[in-house]
Amino acid sequence: MIVSDAFQGKTYAVLGLARSGLATVDTLVASGARVVAWDSREEARALVAGKAEIGDPMEIDLAGFDGIVVSPGVPLNRHPIAMRAKLAGVPIIGDIELFALARPTLPPHKVVGITGTNGKSTTTALIHHIVQQAGYPAVMGGNIGLPILSQPPLEPNLKGPGVYVLELSSYQIDLTRSLDCDVAVLLNITPDHLDRYDGFEGYVASKARLFAMQSRGHGVAVIATEDEPSVAIAAHLQRVDVRRGDVIEVGIGDIDPADQLTWPSLQGPHNAQNAAVAIAVAQALGIDDATIANALASYASLPHRMQAVATRDGVLYVNDSKATNPASTAPALAAWPAKDGKPRIHWIVGGLAKTDNLDECAPYFANVAHAYTIGEAGHMFADLLRPHMAVDDSEMLSAAVRRAARVARPGDVVLLSPACASFDQFRDFEARGDAFVAAVNALE
Repeated sequence: MIVSDAFQGKTYAVLGLARSGLATVDTLVASGARVVAWDSREEARALVAGKAEIGDPMEIDLAGFDGIVVSPGVPLNRHPIAMRAKLAGVPIIGDIELFALARPTLPPHKVVGITGTNGKSTTTALIHHIVQQAGYPAVMGGNIGLPILSQPPLEPNLKGPGVYVLELSSYQIDLTRSLDCDVAVLLNITPDHLDRYDGFEGYVASKARLFAMQSRGHGVAVIATEDEPSVAIAAHLQRVDVRRGDVIEVGIGDIDPADQLTWPSLQGPHNAQNAAVAIAVAQALGIDDATIANALASYASLPHRMQAVATRDGVLYVNDSKATNPASTAPALAAWPAKDGKPRIHWIVGGLAKTDNLDECAPYFANVAHAYTIGEAGHMFADLLRPHMAVDDSEMLSAAVRRAARVARPGDVVLLSPACASFDQFRDFEARGDAFVAAVNALE
């Protein structure tokens, strides 16, 4: 884990004791800080007994505290801790900010921070893979993998300093004040998480803060300028913000389709954007083109993100459970265009809806042979889709898989890309994806 003198003798409250909260407690205690921890679950509090003091920051005296470390899941626009911290004059931060504060005490290194509405996990994993293939020490963390504070600090090797590759949600950026990325990345911005912000403009501003934290004369910005908010952020940086070293604009058009065909796990237009960004980041880190090309070809998909699960009787089954909004599903529908005039996709869609429409998916409806709607949004989506394609209102994921398997023909694709959150029927998108895989494996 990361241990730093930056926290010695300081006092922090930690609110929320899931994975990142537990890692935060361990780092702060090992670094010589006083820690007061709290979680509403008794079993979670028991995990830090003997390490930290137990106390609810909504009840204890916060005078003299250096920070309140909260989970990104805490809605600061609604949770009373925000006002209580403000009245006490104590900053609310996250584990990424603790990592940023610890950086001056760590061995020489670089940080790549990746944000965007869609594609963050794939792009983070892809950049991490390229950096590893180039021979540099590397770890990935943030919104992916293990909490960054729980991972060992990177030591330089003969190739150079280590690289921390961080996937950053808008919530994590909101809890960060001083993360000065060597390379800051923006993939795209479409409406999402609007219950946490003052309109779409507030959400856009949250993403833009990743670049505002880069220090004067330092840092590269890599931006996929293929939506209006991203274009506006890039233009602002080019015009107004003279602090940075470089602003690199990329897009799908930078990728040669012939090259993309040689990258088995990076098919579809959304992965062209992910690859364009990853290539620009790798080049900014000084990685040679041959290494980049080999890494793109050897990259393997993350679970639940356009993951090829199996091929049965000539039908490909793909788990894209991470697609929790229509904007992230649209590229999946575009990845398998109609062949010889015949649509090939058997689309499993539905769950806990974030919108009452599928407008962003509509340009690719012609690629869908049959839709199978599930979950709370199933009936609504079935009504929306019937004018455009055959629809089976399946309700349950396992039933959708069985019915799609009966209808699909060799060369077709059974695609779970729900365009919805999972919380109506599943614990999270991983559990939903695992259920899809289990249903595919159960097919006779």
